[in-house]
Amino acid sequence: MSTLAHTMMTAARAADSGLAGPGDLDRYPYAEATVADRVGASAWDSAEPELGRMGRRAAGSRGRGLHGQLVQQLGQMIVSGDLGADRPLVPEEIGQRFEVSRTVVRESLRVLEAKGLVSARPNVGTRVRPVSDWNLLDPDIIEWRAFGPQRDDQRRELSELRWTIEPLAARLAAGHGRDDVQQRLGDMVEIMSHAMGQGDVLTFSRADAEFHSLLIQVAGNRMLEHLSGIVSAALQVSGGPVTGCDRPNEASLAQHGRIVDALAAGDGAAAEAAMRQLLTVHPEVERVVPAPREH
Repeated sequence: MSTLAHTMMTAARAADSGLAGPGDLDRYPYAEATVADRVGASAWDSAEPELGRMGRRAAGSRGRGLHGQLVQQLGQMIVSGDLGADRPLVPEEIGQRFEVSRTVVRESLRVLEAKGLVSARPNVGTRVRPVSDWNLLDPDIIEWRAFGPQRDDQRRELSELRWTIEPLAARLAAGHGRDDVQQRLGDMVEIMSHAMGQGDVLTFSRADAEFHSLLIQVAGNRMLEHLSGIVSAALQVSGGPVTGCDRPNEASLAQHGRIVDALAAGDGAAAEAAMRQLLTVHPEVERVVPAPREH
């Protein structure tokens, strides 16, 4: 096993606890004062159990501390529908409910506004925006949708998006031969192979995500490059047997190797074909390949 593979596997095991720990979200309890008497308090109350469960699952890669936790919690509540469109968000109420300062609330709402989830206007205040205004390509929103009521739609949409952009990226990458990138892609395949033999799903998935992200970045198309984070998010939240990349198996590993070989040979058509095959190696292929829709 290469030094890179050993380092990555060790780091993956150490980071396995990267998700918020059992007590992390609970360190910021809801206030027990008379908030329950406020208008709309039931929405906060009903959301809490599900919110805590989703938060521990999805909050790992984003900000820690009060600010990061509040962004996660409010974002999940909006995306799940617990805080519906046009609902007013009163900073004072949020501060009391989550026991955080006005500064933390203000900064958290700014982050959510940048994601298109809320809007703040003079004389109107801050309100939840409709789904049509959300930045659905934001990695946080991808995660929140993937672990909420819209999980099936989110995973289908991500699969369709990957089917559209990744074969093209593989074709383009074959025309940008760089030895360092070629070596890195080969290293990822080696790591995946060794991780699969060890039953190390975490390391396999992280090497897989880096493989796909790197492939898009080397395609030589800056607009595609901006989508690499979306692909990484898709791999992290797929959560089910939708594509060959979701779980370690010989078929997907072989297709990764074929992509590397095609890139080394400068064969864009072969690289594109291998990527399409990679995205459809799972028996549930009908859930991956986009079918024509009636309009």
